[in-house]
Amino acid sequence: MSRLLVAADPDEAVAGVRDGATVLIGGFGTAGQPMELIDALRRTGAQGLTVVNNNAGNGSQGLAALLAGGQVAKIVCSFPRQSDSYVFDELYRAGRIELEVVPQGNLAERIRAGGAGLGGFYTPTGVGTLLGEGKERRTLGGRDYILELPITADLALVKALRADRMGNLVYRRTARNFGPIMCTAATTTVVQVSELVETGALDPEAVVTPGIYVDRVVVVPAAASAATEATRKGQGQ
Repeated sequence: MSRLLVAADPDEAVAGVRDGATVLIGGFGTAGQPMELIDALRRTGAQGLTVVNNNAGNGSQGLAALLAGGQVAKIVCSFPRQSDSYVFDELYRAGRIELEVVPQGNLAERIRAGGAGLGGFYTPTGVGTLLGEGKERRTLGGRDYILELPITADLALVKALRADRMGNLVYRRTARNFGPIMCTAATTTVVQVSELVETGALDPEAVVTPGIYVDRVVVVPAAASAATEATRKGQGQ
């Protein structure tokens, strides 16, 4: 029997998150970002969160709205600044949020290492820069490397295209990005999907994330997600 919880709504899907939790949030900018789950996380009122994401929010929606609510104490990301990262910029300049910058390849590999149960890995990326300061350094085969440690989390929020009732996932094109590795690296993985199908309806060769890594699924139909996005834009959120 599947242990998968099919939640009635995003709020039920993220229920139980605690203050101080570390949260992996999928997406590359807004592509593949689980907006409805982020909004639900914001409604929990959880404080002192550490968020791991590719960037530090766009505009004033999704992750940026979570930051604006003062619920995030630290963000770990590759791209903290872009043209519409004004929420993060304001918080950082005011000393109200901590930032850890990680090169994108290192970020992906640290999450993958966490999901694989590895103790870390050596990489030349960051050697001789501020990002390498204070990290163990070794010379291997005549090349310098620094040690990067794995990233694991209490909660992962991920968006996929569809799931079956065992939690097996398929993704839509580049919306796949960080989702698959994040599913493996969290104690509890919550996924929003556009469609939930019966077990056996997915081509096994197309499954990217096996259901063993997924704990909760909530259906947010694509039309409903689009309507939510339009409402946000109309309200200037």
